[in-house]
Amino acid sequence: MNNLKQHFLLDPEIHFLNHGSFGATPKPVFDAYQGWQRRLERQPVLFLGREHDALLKESRAALGDYLNADADDLVYIPNATHGVNIIARSLQLQPGDEILTTDHEYGACDYTWDFLCERAGARYLHQPVTLPARSEEAMLEQIWAGVTPRTRLIFLSHITSPTALRLPVEAICQRARQAGILTLVDGAHAPGQILLDLQAVDADFYTGNCHKWMLAPKGAAFLHARPSAQALIEPLVVSWGYGGQPQFGTGKRFIDLLQWTGTKDPAAALAVPAALEFAHAHDWERVRQDCHRLLGQAIRSVCELTGLEPLYAPDSDFFRQMGIAPLPASTDLAQLKTRLYDEFRVEVPLIQWQDRKFVRISIQGYNTPQDVEALLAGLRALL
Repeated sequence: MNNLKQHFLLDPEIHFLNHGSFGATPKPVFDAYQGWQRRLERQPVLFLGREHDALLKESRAALGDYLNADADDLVYIPNATHGVNIIARSLQLQPGDEILTTDHEYGACDYTWDFLCERAGARYLHQPVTLPARSEEAMLEQIWAGVTPRTRLIFLSHITSPTALRLPVEAICQRARQAGILTLVDGAHAPGQILLDLQAVDADFYTGNCHKWMLAPKGAAFLHARPSAQALIEPLVVSWGYGGQPQFGTGKRFIDLLQWTGTKDPAAALAVPAALEFAHAHDWERVRQDCHRLLGQAIRSVCELTGLEPLYAPDSDFFRQMGIAPLPASTDLAQLKTRLYDEFRVEVPLIQWQDRKFVRISIQGYNTPQDVEALLAGLRALL
């Protein structure tokens, strides 16, 4: 495994196994990000008033090539949760409407739907998807069992946050379209961790982060909407793009409603092409495969240590660069996390999902077998 640690700004004293929480940006990408910030500060009126839209269009074009999507069907937003909020608020839910999801979803997005469904008299329904994962077909049927004539939209993660489980979103979206049900995919962890083809996923709405596994700076994410669904979208913030003002408009309603929401720093979004170039220069498909193998070994080793069954086969495609391994039910997660960091310099999240406890391990190109061994040493000593 060709280690890329020297290209990152991470503290070399820390075994950083938590890329999934906020990501980490390579030095050349961070340099590009700061270069855009300096250019903005050199002439803010020229940059924001005259250059902004054209520069973002160039960046969206690079992103669109990477995701197999039309640049005009993509808009940059701050993060994936922001994208979920745009779509959730645009639906204008009615009493009795149902939003179907799984019991593996990210808490912030659950809160979004809880809030809006409570206000509208709609229902937010969590369909169980069992672990250990056995097959995509079984997951598909478990999710679809929650569909009723009142299902307005199916919302689910491409790769879940608490359990790192890759869900069969392509099959769900295809089946939902046949049934006349809208789909929204939360791709917070997917872009960069897997090869993402938005045409193949074919969701009505897909929101994803660039700042995690795609290696872009924090604050770079996107919302993609099928052309046929774009008329449903309403802005979270009404600004100049709503009125079609030439200075703040591109001529495309979807972009104009969401791109300019007032003065903000677009540098993170403009640095996305630099992140894509870094990945290309370092043969990222090979990096992903190496990371997957190391993570599978880590999961297997933790399970051997605890004597507990893995939640997916360590050589399967149910996970990629982020995965969970079960911990004993008696584990004090808060104490274990603190001691792993303080005594073994391991940064890793410990998760409680349902009534079960896990360690969630992320393996990125900068990680080494020594990072995994530090985690295992800590677990041996502390469990």
